[in-house]
Amino acid sequence: MNIYISGISGTGLGPLALMAKDAGLAVSGSDLSEGAVTNELFRHKISFVTGPNAQNGDFLKEQIAANKVDWFVYTSALPADHPELLIAKEAGIRVSKRDELIAYLVEKLGLKMVAVAGTHGKTTTTSMIAWTALNLGLPVSYLIGTTLPFAEAGHYDAASEFLIYEADEYDRNFLHFFPWLSVITTVSYDHPDIYPTKLDYLQAFSKFESQSERVIRGRAMEGAAVKENAATLDFSDKFSLAGEARRYDASLAMQAIFEMVEEVDMVEAEETLIDGGTSYAGRKIDEELIVEILNNFPGVGRRFERVCPGVFSDYGHHPEEIAATIKMALEEASRGGFSGVVAVYEPHQNTRQHEVREGYKDAFVGVSKLFWMPTYLVRENTSLPVITPAEFIDGLSNAEVGEPAEMGPELAKQLRDLRDAGNLILLMTAGPADGWLKKEVFNE
Repeated sequence: MNIYISGISGTGLGPLALMAKDAGLAVSGSDLSEGAVTNELFRHKISFVTGPNAQNGDFLKEQIAANKVDWFVYTSALPADHPELLIAKEAGIRVSKRDELIAYLVEKLGLKMVAVAGTHGKTTTTSMIAWTALNLGLPVSYLIGTTLPFAEAGHYDAASEFLIYEADEYDRNFLHFFPWLSVITTVSYDHPDIYPTKLDYLQAFSKFESQSERVIRGRAMEGAAVKENAATLDFSDKFSLAGEARRYDASLAMQAIFEMVEEVDMVEAEETLIDGGTSYAGRKIDEELIVEILNNFPGVGRRFERVCPGVFSDYGHHPEEIAATIKMALEEASRGGFSGVVAVYEPHQNTRQHEVREGYKDAFVGVSKLFWMPTYLVRENTSLPVITPAEFIDGLSNAEVGEPAEMGPELAKQLRDLRDAGNLILLMTAGPADGWLKKEVFNE
């Protein structure tokens, strides 16, 4: 089967391209620009094009003419009048978003899906489950919406029984699956462009639970239905990782691992599958071993990612997620002897900001300085006024630490000076500011 993926190099569809190639499918595609997974696509010898004119349809037409496209898969960000989407439909090719291809692979390959869903923490928890399984020598396939320092973002192992999948609620993606095991991290209202009310959001998660054979359930919004056989234990106090949120994610990951190990009846860990990783060969798989492995979790891209000494990057863009990350940064600063935490925040989507604005009040409590950048605008309701950085800052309980800021030499100098003065710098951006800060400000 020949798969063409529009939006192939980002963390949404890039991992799927890698897994599909591993599974024996022919994969090609395009993207507007090079994304986080570009280098991994090159290593897999996947044919794709990027650039301003890459998605004008020419490459897709070439692939169709060569009988190299049976299925066109596209990102949710693609508009209905996108050239490639129109060409694929006109050619009579099967057209879908990623969920249909994932469901196809799960059935074709006979995999049990371990799905991690939730408003916050799903990327880290999914990555923790994959990290632990690989260290135990448990064959797994996985799809994770980020880059990983210990493995590629997507992979299929022919010996695996499980697909570990970060199940995104955006666009109701996760409702297309019927997992063997679902891990629900947190449930708090998000994505108002997809779910007009909190009740809509809750009902989607309740439906997802009802479609799951087993459920491990974490913290939830009041009023959320709980599957009768859902496990709700919290073992956060067993871990030494920085940040309450990360210890909580590790607790959920440990429970998922025990479910998987019990399913395949593993007794002892085998040699690690991670190049250069720690070997746990011959160790009995018990709580002590799982805690040890998870305490050595190296983190993932854009989830409290260490960019360089004293500088961390995170994708947090919801008030609850931000508050948890700030606590993690404060704990890391205390451990590392930093004089304070300086946060740089770029909100994501103005439509969302109108729904979550009130939640920011105490989200940045503890930081010594906050630079608030203009909102990264995408998929907007143009009837809503764009909230300015100054307006956001006025609503904070610690507004005195806030300052409107924009990408440029002035902000770059301030951040370098604050880092040199002994502060921990935390970049919290959902848009292009992350790349600018890493490359132009900190030369990474």
